[in-house]
Amino acid sequence: MNPLDLTTKLNRAGMGTGHEAAVTPAADPVFVAKATKAAIEFESFFIGNMLQQMRSGTRAMADDDSVFKDPVNRDMQDMADNMMAGQMANQRAFGVADAILRQLLPAAAPQTPAQTAPQTSLQTSHQKI
Repeated sequence: MNPLDLTTKLNRAGMGTGHEAAVTPAADPVFVAKATKAAIEFESFFIGNMLQQMRSGTRAMADDDSVFKDPVNRDMQDMADNMMAGQMANQRAFGVADAILRQLLPAAAPQTPAQTAPQTSLQTSHQKI
């Protein structure tokens, strides 16, 4: 949901500026789902672009008889890089999607699995060593 659309809907419903019961975009589950999907797709694009730049540097430095310079393997390597970028983005490996969501949804910031892990398990593992 576009924030401008939300403002228009609130004005039509008589809940314009200054009304305490205004609905924030972070409270709308459809907006949260779309924002999360877009953030993950952007992280996938970001990682894919980075891998593509790394692969082109590897191809430029490779020998003429190297597997990295072979045009037959190029398409498969590019496809594998894109698949890897998608998997890494779904795991939120780089944190780009989380940073975007913290800006878009400040009231409901996403928690990574590391933030939700109990601290007692870390302490007991150190005590066993």
